Amino acid sequence: MIRSNTRWLLLLCCCQLFIMLVFINYSAVLPILRQEWGMSNTRAGMIFSVYQLGYIASGVLLSILTDRINTKHIFITAAFCSAAGNLLFALYAHDFYSGMMFRALTGIGMGGTYMPGLKLVAERFVPAQRGKAIGIYVGSLVLGGSLSLAVTGWLTGFYGWRIAFIACSIGVCIGALLSFPLFAGYRPPHRTSSEMGYTGEIIKNRPALLMILGYGAHMWEMYGMRSWLAPFFSSALVGWGFEAARATGFASTIAAVLIGVGAFSTAITGSLSDRFGRTATISVVMVSSAAISFIFGWLINTNLPLTLAIGLVYGYLVVAESPVFSTGLTELVAPGYLGAAMGLQSLIGYSMGMISPTVFGWALDTFRDWKPLPGIHAEWGMAFAFIAIGGVAGPVFMLLLRRTPESVKMAGGNR
Repeated sequence: MIRSNTRWLLLLCCCQLFIMLVFINYSAVLPILRQEWGMSNTRAGMIFSVYQLGYIASGVLLSILTDRINTKHIFITAAFCSAAGNLLFALYAHDFYSGMMFRALTGIGMGGTYMPGLKLVAERFVPAQRGKAIGIYVGSLVLGGSLSLAVTGWLTGFYGWRIAFIACSIGVCIGALLSFPLFAGYRPPHRTSSEMGYTGEIIKNRPALLMILGYGAHMWEMYGMRSWLAPFFSSALVGWGFEAARATGFASTIAAVLIGVGAFSTAITGSLSDRFGRTATISVVMVSSAAISFIFGWLINTNLPLTLAIGLVYGYLVVAESPVFSTGLTELVAPGYLGAAMGLQSLIGYSMGMISPTVFGWALDTFRDWKPLPGIHAEWGMAFAFIAIGGVAGPVFMLLLRRTPESVKMAGGNR
């Protein structure tokens, strides 16, 4: 049974590696499109945010429907939808408004793959193994996200961004096709109702709501960082003497590596949370990540080796606690209402992930050309400081959660 579960999990992770190729490929070409379409940083951030809006709209609805509709149909249909949205972006996007429309469609498709896939993992693994399993699953998504940057950046350098986006859509279709054997013989578990109903299990479930709010704080920091990491390095490399076109391609590769490091951290952190508790693990990681968020943007005034060294630690930490939030939620909500709880988690978490890239771009525009000291550029430092707020808020919610008597349900009392 253990070996069968392992093979199943690896196949699911392989599917997600391909599906995630459209996840943040827009960030890889953001500097190019910003210039080509004459956009401000705020508008460039809005295109990323509208992707999140589409993700939220479908993620909330489809996560709730997994309690009533076979997850197989939701997962496969959504994957093909994201491929279609990304393909339309490649073929027809030509300005801010068309980019917004097609990127939103891509987000709508992506919303039906991550949370439903996470629910599949939660159904298959017992609580004692769930943290590690979800950590591995989330790690595959992080690795897929980094590949979306690397593949898009590499292909853009040779063939242009439209060909790169077409290739990413083909990759998503491959991932969707690979999921067919994954669902062979799959039957959704029988849904059992709770005496407390939806209101008691979700709305009045204070520990679950605190876990969801902590997840929202995490997403604020992580998505602000992810969406602007490649443009940050592009700007930094130009300042360090790189030619603009070369800087864009190199920046995508650097961002892909730094984000890809998180694929290792999620599996490790998930296992640590099985041993040391969900809230303690989350708090330690988020405090460390917030500390780096406060300083990272200022590194544009230093040099490449130092920025890369700190960036590797940053990439490791900023995503590390993500699976722990999801695992903790599965232990605080009755199984029959888990899809609804994940829908609310998507709504709050991805709303924060939608807003923070735009706030980041706004901060760049607001503090542009501000030099608090001679030769010290402040706009990137201030922008990253805004997303550090999430890293600070998360541990506060975890402290409140630890003080609730209901939290002893988590992993048999291992909070």
